[in-house]
Amino acid sequence: MALERCDVEKLAHLAQLGLDDAQLDSSTTALNTILDMINAMQAVDTDTITPLANPLEASQRLRPDTVTESNHRDDYQALAPAVENGLYLVPKVID
Repeated sequence: MALERCDVEKLAHLAQLGLDDAQLDSSTTALNTILDMINAMQAVDTDTITPLANPLEASQRLRPDTVTESNHRDDYQALAPAVENGLYLVPKVID
């Protein structure tokens, strides 16, 4: 599938790109080159090739789930203008 100049003009309009005539020609050529490369890659038969890596087989190193800091909530809320039951009170903004 090759792109025509009018296709690239439509894409540039949708992407809100201001391309002049020279840029339209070079963009059409570049996009067609990319599409040709994609078609060549899709034509390669990979059915007999096993994948080299699979992220589902990897295990993630996890750190121990331990508390490393003390609770400073009361210190922080002491500076707040309004607090109730450990929550910050703010003015109502939506009716």
